[in-house]
Amino acid sequence: MAGPIEAADEDFVALGRGLLRALSASAQRRVLAALAAGLCVVVGGGAWMQIRLNAWTKAFYDSLAERNLDAFFHQLFLYLFIAGTLLALNVAQKRLNLTMKMVLREGLTRDLIAQWLAPGRAFRIGAAGAIGVNPDQRVHEDANHLADLSTELGVGLLQSALLLACFIGVLWRLSENVVLSFRGQHFSIPGYMVWAALIYAGAASFLSWRAARKLVPLTAERYARESDLRFALVHASDHGEGIAVHRGEAEERGKLNARFDRLLAVLRRLIGVTTRLTWVTAGSGWIMLAAPTLVASPAYFAGDLSFGGLLMAVGAFEQVNQSLRWFVDNSSAIADWRATLLRVGGFRRALEDLDRFGGPCRIDRAVAPDNVLRLDDLAVASPAGRIRLDAAHVEIAPGQHTLIVGAPGAGKTSLFRALAGLWIWGDGRIGLPADDRMMFMPKRAYIPDGRLRDVLAYPGAADALDPALFAQALARMGLSHLAGRLDETARWDQELSEAEQQGLAFARLLLHRPLWVVVDSAIDSLSAAARKALLDLFGAELSGSTLVYIAGPQGDDPFFGRVLHLAPQETCPAVSLSSQQLPR
Repeated sequence: MAGPIEAADEDFVALGRGLLRALSASAQRRVLAALAAGLCVVVGGGAWMQIRLNAWTKAFYDSLAERNLDAFFHQLFLYLFIAGTLLALNVAQKRLNLTMKMVLREGLTRDLIAQWLAPGRAFRIGAAGAIGVNPDQRVHEDANHLADLSTELGVGLLQSALLLACFIGVLWRLSENVVLSFRGQHFSIPGYMVWAALIYAGAASFLSWRAARKLVPLTAERYARESDLRFALVHASDHGEGIAVHRGEAEERGKLNARFDRLLAVLRRLIGVTTRLTWVTAGSGWIMLAAPTLVASPAYFAGDLSFGGLLMAVGAFEQVNQSLRWFVDNSSAIADWRATLLRVGGFRRALEDLDRFGGPCRIDRAVAPDNVLRLDDLAVASPAGRIRLDAAHVEIAPGQHTLIVGAPGAGKTSLFRALAGLWIWGDGRIGLPADDRMMFMPKRAYIPDGRLRDVLAYPGAADALDPALFAQALARMGLSHLAGRLDETARWDQELSEAEQQGLAFARLLLHRPLWVVVDSAIDSLSAAARKALLDLFGAELSGSTLVYIAGPQGDDPFFGRVLHLAPQETCPAVSLSSQQLPR
């Protein structure tokens, strides 16, 4: 069976086309097109001036050989013009290169962020196995690296192609009428220096490909191992208190060393492949010091080339060979680029496939025309197995308080995710109310960074709300001690206790006043006083809001006018996102 890297490599072209389509639809497409056109002009101008410089070589050295002082000074002034023009073109090309990298990175990063944070995708990709591990690296480092490599390799390939087209003609003209002698026999090979350059560069390219063919999978594996190690380091840093309290330093050190050992194993293999590649690239480079002169020397000794013509031929041979050696000189960079493109393109395609994939059973979601929450024959294929409610048809009208009870491990969170649209596996139908003022509260409150005022207003804008409401919401949930810190910026998920974080999440309800609230076991973590205060909200300020609370058996409360129960079924196997056939 093909491994992840080999399987992805088969789709290399398709992934590249997907990224090109994304860039062509991005807001940066016109800037990218203008930059590409500018680079073509600058690189083309540079190639033309290189031809002028090569022709200048013959005239300059011939003036030296002929001791012609006037011609010598004329060629010096001509050199200043050529060198100044090339300098200006090099500076322009550098600026365009850097700008292209920045704009290309902007297009890739904005597209990946948009795809990743489309509704429901961040959760699904995080639970989809290896493809969802460390999406931050793919969005940040891999996109940046892909932009850099794509620009450098693209411009380098264009430059090499133009120089090759220009200097093959020069080299052909210099050697088309040369008569060669071997053991008294005279013969002519039209453009023999061109064929010599092709043979030399072709042999070096073949040997380089043989030495570097394993670089792509090894480079991709290295990035995956680097990502794993960095994630483990960040995890240990974020949970330093827990590790220290449990005296788990030795255990964590062992885990980190194990991940680092796996990275070192890949790096050792990379060193071996890179060493073999260096033998080819460095060896062909040393041979190149003498090869052009050796190839052109027969024409020089036969009198068909002057000394200046010899140097002109050597320069043209070097340009042709350097252009043909582009693959050899960039073998490592090309392997790196392919591996990075596979990571970025594979991640993007996996995000798109999350919406298309349904599998053998998928829950149908629609808008209920009568503005109720309707569940018809709903069954959720959860990691615990298949679960369904004890009623086949459920209608929850506006303003009702409904409790859904399930035993530990019965799949309560999977039901919550199905109602929120995050979990699609199962069958039956979920009819959502037409009013979009609906809030879902997971078991663990999400507390973003930033000002406490913005945390309370999330995901809305704090400036759109009455400032007096923030302190009132905090006081209602027993968090008056935080009212003086509303404009303070901090990592609140680390400063506040779990109960305080949950209280902040419920304080949001008072600010947003949703008409529909679905809660997953979050009330259970509150103190008795906070629980009573929260339920009182739904009898007062939020009396018009519908509450659907999913809880364990201990969550039973006379406050709820209706109680439903989760029951397991054995007609469908357990399912998890990581078991689905998503791209790797």
